[in-house]
Amino acid sequence: MAEQALERLQKVLAQAGVASRRKAEEIITAGRVKVNGVVVTELGTRVDPQQDRIEVDGKPITEESKVYILLNKPRGVVTTASDPQGRKTVIDLFPDIEQRIYPVGRLDLDTAGLLLLTNDGELANALMHPSREINKVYRAWVKGRMNKDVIDQLEQGVELEDGMTAPAKAKILDVEREETQFEITIHEGRNRQVRRMCEAVGHPIKSLMRVQLAFLKLGRLRYGEYRELTAEEVKRL
Repeated sequence: MAEQALERLQKVLAQAGVASRRKAEEIITAGRVKVNGVVVTELGTRVDPQQDRIEVDGKPITEESKVYILLNKPRGVVTTASDPQGRKTVIDLFPDIEQRIYPVGRLDLDTAGLLLLTNDGELANALMHPSREINKVYRAWVKGRMNKDVIDQLEQGVELEDGMTAPAKAKILDVEREETQFEITIHEGRNRQVRRMCEAVGHPIKSLMRVQLAFLKLGRLRYGEYRELTAEEVKRL
């Protein structure tokens, strides 16, 4: 068995669409996985997916074809594969897709816009790694009339309870009565970051939407609509 052909068992399970890599680790330690007829519980186990017979709960795994989807997530939909509270999840929007897809990163319940979903765990992990510093562009309506001082503050960084935010790019798009529409570009992935930044500068968000991730844009997709990425887009990612 060639050494270069060996891969970690949890990675192979994730790539086959069995579960996310973290969940795959739980499946392994629970004794639900066999390699060539032998139960394996060690997370460091390496296997050859081309040669070894790998079973989960007695069923052999098969390599799934890779799927890459760009979704315009509606508000009120949870960015998880399942929800203990029974709320609608982004996975519920894809009843006809056979592969086990999962979201790359997340948008909170009340945030709409661009979300990637895939069964390519390696690409998903790479995109979410902080070292990539991938730009995410949001458009928001906030309370109050923003001015240049506020925009400068957002761009320079805002002190939050988990530390100062990295420099951002921001610009005002429209001002109507006591509301402002603006656009902000960040590359960090903190929980509810844009909302917290706006609250910190005195302009709570009324509506928020992600319109771009890296070079990918929503285009004409309506809420709940999606399209598959082109081969060229996947290659660029």
